[in-house]
Amino acid sequence: MGAPKLMQYLNENNIQFETLEHPTAYTAQEIAQKSHIKGKDIAKTVMVKIDGEIAMAVLPSNDMLDIDLLQKACGGGKVDLIKENEFKDNFSDCELGAMPPFGNLYHMKVWVDVDLAKDEKIAFNAGNHHELCLISYSDFEKLVSPIRADIHKH
Repeated sequence: MGAPKLMQYLNENNIQFETLEHPTAYTAQEIAQKSHIKGKDIAKTVMVKIDGEIAMAVLPSNDMLDIDLLQKACGGGKVDLIKENEFKDNFSDCELGAMPPFGNLYHMKVWVDVDLAKDEKIAFNAGNHHELCLISYSDFEKLVSPIRADIHKH
């Protein structure tokens, strides 16, 4: 089963969710292919620092983060991509690189791309490289309170 913190949080909040197992995959394209879900329907989490604070940028897995758009969305603060060694200790219950987009569980802000907000459901890494979690987007928004912005490259 997925990351214990995530699973407990979903259960405590009576959220209907589905977990989908797939062969081990590490990239967004591999996950989409192996899970038979379109890349635009899977959310990927990109870790950033905004004015020195670790945060999550969540966008469709087939899109790329636009640092300039994220910087504009957060009021012009300094935005940098960060390396795994800078955030791995924040996710002790997840496999490296498979963290779910629930920054609130890990004491960080979450920025979500407006395109994901258009979907009825959201699929994302469940804390490992062989399982996705699927919930309604409205439940995701209710639980995480992400900041919506256009943050992907056009």
